[in-house]
Amino acid sequence: MGMKSLLLFFDFLHCPFILGPYNWTLKARKDPEHPLSGHSRLSALVVTSGSKPTSSVWQRRMMDQARSAISNLFGGESLSYTRFSLARQVDGDNSHVEMKLAADEEENADNNLGSHPASVTKPRRFNSSICYAAIAVIIFFLMGFMIGYLGYCKRAEAKAGCRGPQETMSTETEDTETSEADEVPETPSHLFWGDLKNIFSQKLNTVDFSSIKRLSENPYIPREAGSQKDENLAFFIENQFREFQLSKVWRDEHYIKTQVKGSAQNSVSIVPVNGTTVSVVERPQGYVAYSKAATVTGKLVHANFGTKADFESLNNLNSPVDGSLVIVRAGKITFAEKVANAENFNATGVLIYMDYADFPVVEAELPVFGHAHLGTGDPYTPGFPSFNHTQFPPSRSSGLPNIPVQTISRSAAEQLFDPKNMEQDCPPPWKADPSCKMQSLQGRNVKLTVNNVLKETRILNVFGVIKGFEEPDRYVVVGAQRDAWGTGAAKSSVGTALLLELARIFSDMVLKDGFKPSRSIVFASWSAGEFGAVGATEWLEGYLSTLHLKAFTYINLDKAVLGTKNFKVSASPLLYLLIEKTMQDVRHPVTGLSLYRDSNWANKAEKLSIDNAAFPFLAYSGIPAVSFCFCEDNDYPYLGTPKDTYEALLEKIPQLNRMARTAAEVAGQLVIRLTLDLELNLDYERYNDKILSFVKDMTQFRADIKEMGLNLQWLYSARGDFFRATSRLTTDFRNAEKANRFIMREMNDRIMKVEYHFLSPYVSPKDSPFRHIFWGSGPHTLSALLENLELRRKNRDAFNETLLRNQLALATWTLQGAANALTGDIWDIDNEF
Repeated sequence: MGMKSLLLFFDFLHCPFILGPYNWTLKARKDPEHPLSGHSRLSALVVTSGSKPTSSVWQRRMMDQARSAISNLFGGESLSYTRFSLARQVDGDNSHVEMKLAADEEENADNNLGSHPASVTKPRRFNSSICYAAIAVIIFFLMGFMIGYLGYCKRAEAKAGCRGPQETMSTETEDTETSEADEVPETPSHLFWGDLKNIFSQKLNTVDFSSIKRLSENPYIPREAGSQKDENLAFFIENQFREFQLSKVWRDEHYIKTQVKGSAQNSVSIVPVNGTTVSVVERPQGYVAYSKAATVTGKLVHANFGTKADFESLNNLNSPVDGSLVIVRAGKITFAEKVANAENFNATGVLIYMDYADFPVVEAELPVFGHAHLGTGDPYTPGFPSFNHTQFPPSRSSGLPNIPVQTISRSAAEQLFDPKNMEQDCPPPWKADPSCKMQSLQGRNVKLTVNNVLKETRILNVFGVIKGFEEPDRYVVVGAQRDAWGTGAAKSSVGTALLLELARIFSDMVLKDGFKPSRSIVFASWSAGEFGAVGATEWLEGYLSTLHLKAFTYINLDKAVLGTKNFKVSASPLLYLLIEKTMQDVRHPVTGLSLYRDSNWANKAEKLSIDNAAFPFLAYSGIPAVSFCFCEDNDYPYLGTPKDTYEALLEKIPQLNRMARTAAEVAGQLVIRLTLDLELNLDYERYNDKILSFVKDMTQFRADIKEMGLNLQWLYSARGDFFRATSRLTTDFRNAEKANRFIMREMNDRIMKVEYHFLSPYVSPKDSPFRHIFWGSGPHTLSALLENLELRRKNRDAFNETLLRNQLALATWTLQGAANALTGDIWDIDNEF
């Protein structure tokens, strides 16, 4: 506003405002001699007491202070002074003080003494523009303050928060007389961690988890992926999400290829080398999805659990695998890993059975189901989504086996181990069942026939979301597998029941208890989990370009309750601190002890296995993920079998309801901690330990690296840069204004990039989908680099130096890129090579 407009403003208004107990009024009048002729100038400042009368001494002291302040306001000129008139009103309730500028009175005198216009010299006014500007600033400051104050009052929840003094006095008696029955309890504006934990626990204590039984009965079993009963359960979950009044409910549709048993049965037979008589051992009811459909015949060799070390040790036991079929025990590693190892050692086929020493199941004929795809998702759309399967050219995952695979019952395995068919007892260190034998007799071969066929299937993923109040575009995902081969009580019913109860409780907390999560909570029900986390992976592939910028944690509920003795966790190091706090808060329902028992638990935590739905979130998309379970020392014996029923689960775990309630408490506390505060609870400094451990392992090969003309200088530099970047971010957090949401969001952005930037940018998501250098698989990983260096010491002929040079360079620059991303802006990066 210009000076001209300001003076026009004074022509029509007095400017009252309140300071303490006094009402102050700026008065203006016409000034014919002002350079802006016809406009107003400040003529008086009137002070009216709004309280009881005070002594004249005190009033004069206040007037002296006001005179000094106004003198300073108008430039502190010695020629400008003020006069005061104090008048007591008749009623005695208010005092009136008028402060006039001396120049004004002189001008009045000039007008009265018109016959002597030259006798009085009018003092020159200096810095008039500064005076007007100062007045304008004061006025607009007060106007802005009042507007802001009124706006704040309008938002305040307390009824008395915006009352003026008179209104407060007039309603004080009325409020006192209001009966307690008429008062409506108000929801607190902000709930803290302790409040939310108690509310969540109270609601959880009323849940009996009878839904586990309902989900394990008709009309929802059997519910193989894409079947009508799988869809029925999907629609039921969707309706439940809507009844819970989630912010939004939707579903994704995918078209995938699964593998099922063909019309011709699979079989395992004994075939004499020089004879034509074929003795059928078994036509199995179970099968291994994504096996190669073929028939193979050959010598049978036992390979224990089928680990890489097991196959390497067979050479020392005079049981070479090359050109033979192998039989392996279920357990320790996934079916897909067993098959991949067998294929790498030139086996022609694989049989898998459940040894009684590991799975003491009474039913010896119990069939088993599994899959042989060394990967996740639809193996015929690797690296891209299956939203519309027909639009993509034919493709095939490199993780599919090229040999036939079949599960057999324990009864069939014992027939193969018969002394008429096989010889040589299994080594005692294997701790296998006494019936175990090492290899088939001379002249006794085994014939394996697999007739599985591919099937195109439509699957549904169902989602519901509670939108965050501060950052709705950031979300934690809580998911569970829905489908099962057979009943799937432990494999999918428990996880689905947990998912539904968590969605119901959190929605209830938002609608009724005042819970306002800062970030969104997404609940996801996946299909085709039995075929290798297909539903979850296809969703990740469909939103690959955006999910790592929005989803910051995945919590997996699959197989959360398999026993009572142990609590096991597999997770990204970013979540270790959060998990530790949760373990300290939650008590075991049977022992009553804290779940936190070992301060070194993080170093003992197992890696996520490839058949875990959390694995693609971490290794494929770079999203921190966690999976946990209550379990025994041995594997739960009925997973992947028709015996995985509610009755069998309850027989194994009589405290099933309490165990499920505790599993829900663990997941719920993780969700609350991740969505409560503006600061993202991800411990980015944990990766310093992982990188340091890797550097120490590399230092052991310093001599080998030096022989190749290489050094570890750049690796050390990358490790140092990452450490400095985490230290700088910690310092920034410590010094940041926590109430500034823009600053906190920028820092959270830097944290969210940590996991994602451990995905190697130098390999293709299509050819090597699990690009994480710590948790993925392939030659780009840090473990593969160390294995290659080990190979140089064991077998230089098989060592590939060119591969090693590439591995070292790309690993170094992946670590350096993660450090740069954590640092922030490019001008903050200090790379001095």
